[in-house]
Amino acid sequence: MHTTRLIFVILFFRSFLFFGQAESIAQKNIDVQKYVFHIAVNDTTNLIHVRAEITVLFNEPVKSFSFDLVSKGAEGKGMRVDEVLENKVKKEFKQTDEKLIVNTEIKTSFLQKTYTIKYHGIPKDGLIISKNKFGDRTFFGDNWPNRAHNWLVCEDHPSDKALVEFYVTAPAYYQVIASGKLKERTNLNDKQTLTIWKTDVPLPTKVMVIGVAHFAVEQVGATHGIPISSWVYPQNKKEGFYDYAQALKIVNFFIEEVGPFPFSKLANVQSKTRFGGMENAGNIFYFERSVTGQRKHESLLVHEIAHQWFGDSATETGWKHLWLSEGFATYFTNLYYEDKYGEEIFKKRLSDQRDKVIRFSKNHKTPVIDIATTNLLKLLNANSYEKGGWVLHMLRRKVGDENFWQSIRTYYKKYAYKNASTEDLKKIFEEISGEKLDGFFEQWLKKPGHPVLKTSYVQNGNIIMMHIKQTQNDFPLFRFPLELQLIYQDGTSEKTKVYVSKKDEVFTIKVRSEIKEILIDPEVNLLYEKG
Repeated sequence: MHTTRLIFVILFFRSFLFFGQAESIAQKNIDVQKYVFHIAVNDTTNLIHVRAEITVLFNEPVKSFSFDLVSKGAEGKGMRVDEVLENKVKKEFKQTDEKLIVNTEIKTSFLQKTYTIKYHGIPKDGLIISKNKFGDRTFFGDNWPNRAHNWLVCEDHPSDKALVEFYVTAPAYYQVIASGKLKERTNLNDKQTLTIWKTDVPLPTKVMVIGVAHFAVEQVGATHGIPISSWVYPQNKKEGFYDYAQALKIVNFFIEEVGPFPFSKLANVQSKTRFGGMENAGNIFYFERSVTGQRKHESLLVHEIAHQWFGDSATETGWKHLWLSEGFATYFTNLYYEDKYGEEIFKKRLSDQRDKVIRFSKNHKTPVIDIATTNLLKLLNANSYEKGGWVLHMLRRKVGDENFWQSIRTYYKKYAYKNASTEDLKKIFEEISGEKLDGFFEQWLKKPGHPVLKTSYVQNGNIIMMHIKQTQNDFPLFRFPLELQLIYQDGTSEKTKVYVSKKDEVFTIKVRSEIKEILIDPEVNLLYEKG
């Protein structure tokens, strides 16, 4: 997900002002194996009709269990369940504000059953039914973080991944994009079409969506056997096709550097998502004004495409590990820019992102792995994005490029289509590098803040006395290597490194002649603030 455009962040938070999204916890007694959603949309009303077939594996005996589903409220929006069947037998059920509770007698563990749930309603959220910038009606799924259950009955947590199929009945003049492979498009009559998309790999609910609109579609090409397409509004198809065609080279970069593309296709879609971009698996939704005809949003495409590996395929076990999604997408966008545009652009991006982390820390004393914040929207911050990316950068510098890339590829290969935690990532980096990384992960991810450094030096002949003081009062003491560039009066320079481990230290450094100045962190490798 990309939230760097302030206007979209503001709109995003306003839209949730009335009901904060609290940290959700996955049920342990069930494991959803597969969803099949039959969804009918129309242009007469915003009412949708859904028949869901959900295959559930029971991990333990139960007398009742629940799915997530927002019920119809006083304002008339929400879903009303009409019927629940268990293997075609009617079951008693009850709806609460956000749950569908099914009464059933499951006497053994690891039993699998299929539930058919018929319901209807006007989505309160999740499926955004509105008009686009050209005044055309559109339907776009927008599920992050746990908004899917506003329109899809499901287990709405990233740790419960499942196969999904969408059978979408819509007015015949629309086209339908969705997660998975296109299996069928049939004219039911003069007025309706049925479009079927199916995945062959499991997804978290946050990235399983549909989009229904007037589209112009271009097949951009394929890389490593993965077809890339652009889905844009017909009125700006020339500009949209030009902008989104950048995706082909981006996908190729990540395939070659990280591993195989995790899904059967990639469609880049102009949409009504409230985010700058939403990384839905195999069909990314971008905000509608991302189409300019001037390729102004290349970094947005890179960020969302990086998510296909990190967040969509290798998914965090829970929201406190969000940096494994957003921090990865942030840093891997930097890596793409480093490869395409060079070292100086790479450093500039890192420096700008460091500034964002510093600004955020002035009013937020929270760590990257944040177990205290329960409002999921508040996790969309500089800790999850920019600081998470900076942690990966410092980790890369700590273990070296070869170990870094081997660790990343090993991590992705092991956790593709699964869930991972920060501890899982740490173990792989330790195994590959041979280094103990408890201290590194502890101070940069589990504790708040960063070093605030006040530095000075005096020279006495060929000796420099370098004074380094950590002045942060609200944050803990940090331990880190610090690079110094010694600039001599004759214009030459050399680099050295000291290891800072105390609040107040003096380092003795041998030099060859008179010093003009000393640059702190010249290669932009440390997350720190000048004191």
